[in-house]
Amino acid sequence: METEIELKFIVSPEFSSQLLSKITEAKILQQSSRELGNTYFDTPDQILRQNDIGLRVRRFDDVSVQTLKTAGRVVAGLHQRPEYNVEIDGDAPTLSLHPADAWPDHFDVVAVQQQIRPLFSTDFTRQQWLVAMPDGSQIELAFDHGEVHANGKSSPICEVELELKSGQTDALFTLARELCASGGMRLGNLSKAARGYRLAADYQGDPVKPLENVATTEQDTVESTFIKTLEHALEHWLYHEQIYTECQDQQALVQISQSLSLLRQTFATFGGIIPRRASALLRQELQWLEGELSWLEEANSIDELTEDKSYVLRKLNARKALQTQLEARYEQLPDGEDMLRLMNSARYCGLLLDLSRWILSRGWQPFLDDKARAKLLGAVKPFADNVLSRSWSELLEVFPAERQLTRSDYIDQKSRLQRNLMCGLSFAELYEPELRKVFRMPWFDLLQGIEDLSALEPIRQLLTSFEGEDLLQIEKWLQRQNESLIHAMDQTRKMSIELAPYWP
Repeated sequence: METEIELKFIVSPEFSSQLLSKITEAKILQQSSRELGNTYFDTPDQILRQNDIGLRVRRFDDVSVQTLKTAGRVVAGLHQRPEYNVEIDGDAPTLSLHPADAWPDHFDVVAVQQQIRPLFSTDFTRQQWLVAMPDGSQIELAFDHGEVHANGKSSPICEVELELKSGQTDALFTLARELCASGGMRLGNLSKAARGYRLAADYQGDPVKPLENVATTEQDTVESTFIKTLEHALEHWLYHEQIYTECQDQQALVQISQSLSLLRQTFATFGGIIPRRASALLRQELQWLEGELSWLEEANSIDELTEDKSYVLRKLNARKALQTQLEARYEQLPDGEDMLRLMNSARYCGLLLDLSRWILSRGWQPFLDDKARAKLLGAVKPFADNVLSRSWSELLEVFPAERQLTRSDYIDQKSRLQRNLMCGLSFAELYEPELRKVFRMPWFDLLQGIEDLSALEPIRQLLTSFEGEDLLQIEKWLQRQNESLIHAMDQTRKMSIELAPYWP
């Protein structure tokens, strides 16, 4: 049994020339090119897939190799999976050739053997180089170009894989950083097998989904919760990046932005233990990427204002002129091609690689003293109680019950309220669900009210384009909208402040 450790990237067919020029600068120990044919197997109810097991037979140079890959871990494109290989005669797999401890407990190998059948295939040309790294590590670099086939359909394969053959995992990231320096590479979270399963099932893509709670337990330490939260945010980011590359759904970008917010908030939440200088470069790059996506708020506001042919603006005499100007403004915002270029840029890929490397190598450890290390090893529950109490005190300061807040007051505190709600995601599962929900929902309602207020800003910015009766009518309309929203938000704010916290 081996543990396969590799980075996968999606590239364009044209990337091969860029790759070849980079390889000339490396120390190559071996190189080859071969045609690979692969057939993947499963039962009709996909029992292997349900257990996160991959089973394939690969054919090359008149040799057939049966490979079993069991449940592993994926962090920002780094795939770590136990792998079992055995040479076989013919094209049909024999499950008993793999050791018994390779299978999950209570797995009926005999029954599965009787049911397995071919499900899909991948056929591609693999150009391969064994690269010697300066630290002595050896990395197999492969460029795969071909297709996935299932049920008479096909999907292109164009990937670069870096697999650690010997040495340190850090060397994978070093080589990947060198390769992506000119752009054109995007970290791949979906394996060829995963894409094959999708094709076989005629799967049309994943749904956009909101950030969920981190799976924190009372057995977690402060450090393991920190790591879980970072990996949770990364997984959410790459899940929605895949959606966006498939269908350019703008809401997928919104969820990527949410992931960035969770990452930055996580650095702040644990900042009392992990010094800011440990994550300074990462936070700088996250802030850059948030800036690249900052147009989304305006785009979503314009979408709301213009949906159903400006139904929201139906009572305004100038609605057609407003609609025209809003649509013109929307056209000036970044589009799908701009975002796809961003996702294939060197800086974007470099950020993901650096963040993944930092998590896997525990990049904060060299910045800690003994006291900080001891705190990170402590139980997470007392830490969570303390963090949530501080967060609650901050909300009471910026949303006091006795003060009348204006539109500007609410909008100015939007990002702070978002951060406080984000903070709770790391620790939510430590507390009783119903109490947590009762406490947090009014604050989410308040955030929605602030977002509804913000959604009116594109209209406010167009006021200078109008005059006379049209201007007066738009101003009165804005005032009514503001008053209605602020009244509802004031009531929600006062109710929220009176609620008892769900932590001790």
